[in-house]
Amino acid sequence: MLPIVAYVVGAVSMAIWIFILHILRKADLKFWRYAVGAIGFFVLTMVFLMPILTDVLAQIVALIASIPGKITGAYSAYYRYGTIMVNSISGTITLKIDLECSGVIEILAYLALLMFYQVYTVWERVWVSILGVLFIIFSNALRITIICMIISAGGVNMFHVAHTYVGRIVFYGLSILLYFYVFTRSQIIKQKVGSFKYDANK
Repeated sequence: MLPIVAYVVGAVSMAIWIFILHILRKADLKFWRYAVGAIGFFVLTMVFLMPILTDVLAQIVALIASIPGKITGAYSAYYRYGTIMVNSISGTITLKIDLECSGVIEILAYLALLMFYQVYTVWERVWVSILGVLFIIFSNALRITIICMIISAGGVNMFHVAHTYVGRIVFYGLSILLYFYVFTRSQIIKQKVGSFKYDANK
């Protein structure tokens, strides 16, 4: 639990952040409002929500990843502890889903970028936030599953390759796909140039 001083500092920081956002909105400085809003949201949530969300997300990811493990028998997931035990041809290895593997940083960054993204209405942002968070969670679970399968088939020595290269390529490849559809594609479709609008021909 954070000490009372941390909560006071957090409350003051949030008040200052909201006040700056109000000024930027009044001044109609859209870019700076977006930048300050996204960065402020990310920093505040990382400081105050990350410690809570990390363990929860680790358990959820381990639970989802446990399904292929049960079907194939390649590994066993103890989702209450956020750990996975992989049986390989060269022995057994236990993987711990920690901060980096939980997906909490990617989720908070995604929400920070989306919260002030004015291309969507408020309700659209709510739905896209929910769908995006679910997509990131399942993408991360897929990454963990692939890592475990590679280790199970190739042995414990394959951990570095599976985790550092294959897993990251899969996860960040899917993240790029998500960002393209949520941010890039939506911006292009809703962009209006003069009397022409890109979504007019849908």
